[in-house]
Amino acid sequence: MINFITDHIFILAAASSGLCVMFATFVIVEFLSYTSSRYKENFLQQTAMEIDDVLLQMPPGRIFDLSLAISAVAFFLAGGLSNYLSSDTNWLRAGFISVVAAILAFPVPRLWLRHMKKQRLVKFNEQLEDALLSISSSLKAGFSINQAIENIASEHRHPISFEFTLLVQELRLGVPFETAIQKMVDRVESQDFELVAVAIITARQTGGELTTVLEELASVIRERIRILQRIRTLTAQGRMQAWLIASVPFVLLFLMNRIVPDLMDAFFSSMTGIILLLAVSVMDVVGFLIIRKITTIEV
Repeated sequence: MINFITDHIFILAAASSGLCVMFATFVIVEFLSYTSSRYKENFLQQTAMEIDDVLLQMPPGRIFDLSLAISAVAFFLAGGLSNYLSSDTNWLRAGFISVVAAILAFPVPRLWLRHMKKQRLVKFNEQLEDALLSISSSLKAGFSINQAIENIASEHRHPISFEFTLLVQELRLGVPFETAIQKMVDRVESQDFELVAVAIITARQTGGELTTVLEELASVIRERIRILQRIRTLTAQGRMQAWLIASVPFVLLFLMNRIVPDLMDAFFSSMTGIILLLAVSVMDVVGFLIIRKITTIEV
């Protein structure tokens, strides 16, 4: 038995190595499959909420497919342009640039949704001041709070009229006023409207003077919007610096690759160089996010 093992030691070692590689591959594939399925599930869930917030009639899976499509297009375009603009063909360099481009392009649809949601919220807050003054005027004229809200819903000013239309529909279906307006608070996610909802509910429960409260809230919202615009003006330079600083390493990479391609080939022809480029890219993104966090001031 010992002689058999000694004579076939290399075969047994190769078989053992093959089994180890097979089981390791199986574990890695299972882990990647589980991770990708969990990521896709979370992606679809969060995207569904963002689509509802901007009122888009589009299934969440379509956003995921669009992200994959944009990522694939960026992958092939970046690789093709890398070899086309270079004097020589370097597949390692093209692969690195393609992977970076694909990673950066994948979240573009989600970022677009978040931008639309943010713009919709800004527009809602801007329209809320006029809506509060209109409700206050209606109450002074003898209308009830429900009739005043119906007047806002009938003005056809997107997005505030649409949100008040949903509120009116819930009230007509028999939903209690406090419950309906709290649903609107959760749906809109506006801090200004949350104050309005609390003021209206409190006034209904205590019998307070609602018209004066609404006018004061309109004044507070007007001043808050003015301060936000002032802060955005003061931090515009910081935001621009964030984009410039983040783009400098990639612009230098492109220019150096065009001017002295032999020097840049040292980075793309070795694993150490690729790791260094990845580390620079990660630190560049982290620095950009830190600067954006500093220049984002909540009021």
